Amino acid sequence: MVEVLKNVRVLEMGTFITGPAAGMLLADLGAEVIKIENPKDGDPFRAFKGELYSPHFQTYNRNKRSITLNTKDEADLAILDRMIADADVFIQNFRPGVADRLGVGADRLQAINPRLVYCAISGFGATGPDKDRPAFDTVAQAASGFLRLLVNPEHPRVVGPAIADAITGFYAAYGILGALNERHSTGKGRKVEVSMLEAMCHFNLDDFTHYFSEDMVMTPYSRPHVSQSYVFACKDGKWIALHMSSPAKFWESLAEAVGHPEMLQDPRFGDRLSRIGHYEDVVAYLAPLFLTATRAEWCDRLALNEVPHSPVQSPAEILATPQARHLELEVSALHPDPAKEAFRSIRSPVSFDGERSLTITAPPLLGADDATVKAAYQVDTDPRKARPA
Repeated sequence: MVEVLKNVRVLEMGTFITGPAAGMLLADLGAEVIKIENPKDGDPFRAFKGELYSPHFQTYNRNKRSITLNTKDEADLAILDRMIADADVFIQNFRPGVADRLGVGADRLQAINPRLVYCAISGFGATGPDKDRPAFDTVAQAASGFLRLLVNPEHPRVVGPAIADAITGFYAAYGILGALNERHSTGKGRKVEVSMLEAMCHFNLDDFTHYFSEDMVMTPYSRPHVSQSYVFACKDGKWIALHMSSPAKFWESLAEAVGHPEMLQDPRFGDRLSRIGHYEDVVAYLAPLFLTATRAEWCDRLALNEVPHSPVQSPAEILATPQARHLELEVSALHPDPAKEAFRSIRSPVSFDGERSLTITAPPLLGADDATVKAAYQVDTDPRKARPA
C-alpha cells in the first residue's frame, strides 16, 4: 500500500455509509483507521442473513480495525478518552445531538486533544429547521434535486446505487484532509461538518448553475441531449453506450460505422444543434440499426472508426477486460474467516509516482482488534501520554 497518510490515526464511529466511506478513503491512503462499534451487533450495516458481514458492510470498511466500546459505560469511555488523546481524526455520522449524549461531542473530545480534527456528518445540517429530519440516501438525492435528474418521468422509480451516501463520505474525507493540512501550520484541529443535503447540492452544481445563469430547470434528458449520449440494445440483447459530444468527426465516423453515411444529409441530423433538437428522432433512426448486429460486432465496428463508445458491462465483464487486468483493478486479501475464500475488492484509483496501492486488508470482524487495541489503552495514565507502540 502507498501510505501517504502514514502516521495519521483515525477513530471512526460511523454507521451505514457516510461515516464509513470517509474512514475507508483515509484508510486507502494509509491512515490507521480504528472503527469503534456497538458491542452487541456493531455497525447496523453488518447484519446479513444471520451474520455480521454483509456485502454492504464489506464495501465501505476495508483497511480498518474494529473494536467494541459502549461509551455509556464509564470504563469504556475512559478507554475512548485515552484513544482520543492519541488520535488525529474522529469521524461520526450521528443525528445532531446524539454524539453529545454518547459523550463524544466535539467540545469534549477537542478539550482532551486540541489537535483533533473532528468530523461530524449529518443529513440536513447540525442547525436549522430540518436538522432533526431522518435522512437516508434517497431522501438526500431528492432534497438536493439530484434524484429529479435520474428518474424516468414516465415510470418514476429510484434507480442506481447509494450515490448521496458515498458522495457525502467523499466530501467528508476532502474536508478532513484540508483540516489536517492546515494543522501543520496552526497546531490546532478543526471541527469539519458536512451534511448530505449540502454535499449533494454541491455535487448537483450543474443543475443549479443552469438555473442561476439561464433560469433553466434541467430534466433527466437535458444533459444526454446536449452531450449527445445514447444507449442502444443490440441483436444479442446486450447494451452499448455512445457519447458523441461536439466534434463533427464523431458523427461522420458513426455514420460510416452504421453503413449510412447519408444520414448526415438529413436536416434533422446534419449539425449538433439539429441533433439536440431532434434527439428522439436520432434514437428512432439508430435504434433499429443497432439491433442488426451483436454488441461485440458493434464494438469492433465502432472501435475501427474511433467512435466514443463502450459496452454496458457487468462486474465480471469489466474484470475480464485487458485494460482492467493491466490496471490491476482487482485486489484481494485473506478473509477474516479462514473457512471462506479470499476477500476481493477494487483498489484505490489513485496512484502516486506511478505506484498503485495493491495491498488491502479485509473488513474486520466485529471486535476483531479488541484485545490488542484496548490493551494498549487500558492502563490508568495521563491521557496526554505518547502514543503506545
